[in-house]
Amino acid sequence: MWLTHLVALIISISTSFAVPLPKNSNEWTNNVIYQVYPRSFKDSNGDGIGDIPGITSKLEHLIDAGADTLYLSPIYPSPMKDFGYDVTNHTSIASEYGTMDDFDNLVIKAKKLGLKIILDFIPNHTSDEHEWFLKSIDRIKPYDDYYVWVDAKRGPNGERLPPTNWLSHPHGSAWEWNEKRQQYFYHEFIRSQPDLNYRNPKVKEEMDKILTFWMERGVDGFRVDAPNHLYEDEELRDEPKLDVDFPEDDRRTLEHIYCRDLNENYEVIRSWRYLLDKYAHEHETSQKYLILETWGRESHVLGYYNVGADPFNFRLLFDVTNTSTAEETKEIISAWLNAIPEGEVTNWIAGNHDNHRIASRYGKNGERADQMTMITMILPGIAMVYYGEEIGMRDRPMSWEETKDPYGCDAGKERYHLVYRDAERTPFQWDGNISAGFSDSSVTWLPVHENHKTLNLASQKEAEVSHFKVFQDLTSLKRSSEILKHGSTEILASENVLAIVRRLVDLEPITLLINFNDSDVEIDAKSWLNIPEKVQIYTASVSSGLKKGEEFHTSKLRLPGAASVILR
Repeated sequence: MWLTHLVALIISISTSFAVPLPKNSNEWTNNVIYQVYPRSFKDSNGDGIGDIPGITSKLEHLIDAGADTLYLSPIYPSPMKDFGYDVTNHTSIASEYGTMDDFDNLVIKAKKLGLKIILDFIPNHTSDEHEWFLKSIDRIKPYDDYYVWVDAKRGPNGERLPPTNWLSHPHGSAWEWNEKRQQYFYHEFIRSQPDLNYRNPKVKEEMDKILTFWMERGVDGFRVDAPNHLYEDEELRDEPKLDVDFPEDDRRTLEHIYCRDLNENYEVIRSWRYLLDKYAHEHETSQKYLILETWGRESHVLGYYNVGADPFNFRLLFDVTNTSTAEETKEIISAWLNAIPEGEVTNWIAGNHDNHRIASRYGKNGERADQMTMITMILPGIAMVYYGEEIGMRDRPMSWEETKDPYGCDAGKERYHLVYRDAERTPFQWDGNISAGFSDSSVTWLPVHENHKTLNLASQKEAEVSHFKVFQDLTSLKRSSEILKHGSTEILASENVLAIVRRLVDLEPITLLINFNDSDVEIDAKSWLNIPEKVQIYTASVSSGLKKGEEFHTSKLRLPGAASVILR
C-alpha cells in the first residue's frame, strides 16, 4: 500500500510544479504581525473565556498599536486538552469562541481597518476525538490509513513493545496502544494528538480542502504548526541515543533523525505554496502568506525558503537569554542574517504562547521589557509580536492547583513549574477594573495577574512614558522609515553595549543602543559607529529615564544601566 501512495504522491508533485514557485511577496516584507491567543484576549459574554466577538471588539487596538496583521492561535473545535492544538474539526469554530458568523464578521471588520488575517493551521495531528481517528480505529475506509498505525514488536518473552524507541513531547514513548484496533498509533506530541499519515495522499487532499475553505472566507495566510514532523521514517528505525544527563523518557536523550526534518516535508510545503498561489491568481487576491513553525537543524530550517515559505526565526527566543552578553547577542543575530539565502526576508520572534514573557525573561524586575521588542522592530524583516508584549505584561506564576497546561499537568506537582505554559497565557490587561477589563466575570479561565491594577493598557495610554507608547514609536518608525525598509544593517558590540545601525544613502542613520550592564556606561559612539555628533532620542526604554526628543552628543554618550535607546 505504501508503494501505491508513493507513486500517487510523485505523480501529484510532478503534475503540480511545472511552473517555478514565487516567494512570499514583498507586501509582507516589513509587516508587524500581532499574535492573539483567543482564549485570553477579550471575553464578550462573561463566561471568563476569550472569544471571537471579543477580538472583533478590540481590533482598533491593533491598529492603534501599529500592527499590520492579526495572527490567531487555534479557534477550531477541540476538547482543549492542548487548548486548541488538538483539533476535532479543521473547518469549524469552537463553540466557546463563537460561530462561523462571528468569524466572518471579524474578517469583514479587519478588512475595513486594513488588517490582514493569518490562521494557525495544524496539519501534523488531530485530536483523538476527531471523526477521522474514530473511524480509523474501526478501520473504516478511507480513514483506516489516515494515521500512523503500526503493529507491536515482541520482546524476548513475547511481551508487547512499542515499534521504536521514539519519544514524544514532553516525555515518554511516542507510541500509544489502541486495544480496539490492536495496534500502536504514533503521536509526536501528547497522547491525545495522533499524527496523521502523510504517506497517504488522501490526507494531503484533506489538508488542501481545509486551506481552500479558509481562503474562501477571506484568510490572508497561514502559520503552519510543526511542519518538520509531517513525515516519519518509513523503515521505523530506532533513533540514536545521545550521551546526555536526562531521564530515559526525556526526548532530549535521542538524536531525532527519523521522526523530524525528513526531506519529504519540503514537498508538502511546496504543494501548499502552489495551492495558495493558484487560489490567489484565480481569485485575483493578493498573495497568501505562508510561515512555518520550524526549529532544529539550521540547514533543514533554511531549506524551507526554497519551497516558497518563510521558516520561523527562533534565534532571539531560544538563543538569547538573560545572561547573554552584547557580543553573544551580536553573534546570534549576525549568524542568522548571514545564513538566510540572498534576497529572502526573515522574521524576528521574541515571545509567543509557548515561552515565558519578555519582561519576565530579561532583567531582574522587568526593566528590560522594551529591549527585545526594539531589536525585533529595528532589524530588517517581519516583526512578530505576542499579545501583551506591547504593554510589558509579565508572567503570572501558577500554583499546582491553578495549572491547566497539559505539559505542566503531565510533569506532576514537583516539576510542573519547569514546563508549564500557563504563566504567559493569562488574560490581556485592558484596565484596572474587575478581571483587568478582560471579562465581566471575576472568575476567568486562567487567573488575571495581580499587577493589572497598575500595569494595563488604559493607564499606559494616559501616562507620559509607557511601554505602549514606546511600542507605538517603534511600529510607526518601522512603517514610515525607508531606512528600516531598505537600508543596510550593521551589528557591533563592545564589552557591554550592543549597537544596531541601519543606513541608507543620503539619509542619516538610525541607531539602536542597548546597555547589557546594569550600571551606566560611557561610550564614544561617534567614532565607534560613524554616526553624527548630534542626534536626538527617537524613543527609549521606559526604565532608562531618557526622554524622547532629548539631544545626545555621541562622542561622549552616557547610557544608563539596562537602557535601550533609538537615536536619529
